[in-house]
Amino acid sequence: MNNRLKVLRAMRDWSQQDLADRLEVSRQSVNAIEKGRYDPSLPLAFKIAEVFELPIEEIFSRD
Repeated sequence: MNNRLKVLRAMRDWSQQDLADRLEVSRQSVNAIEKGRYDPSLPLAFKIAEVFELPIEEIFSRD
């Protein structure tokens, strides 16, 4: 699954740790999602969308 997490995070000038704190996950989890090594669970995907105030479809897309 592709995602725009890194771009969206950079637009807000957030570090991976900043985003991790907002999502209540580890920085390593954010890194793994950004690099496509890990697909977030549905609840986490919804939380990411909420944090960025965007629909899930604008953050995640199929390969």
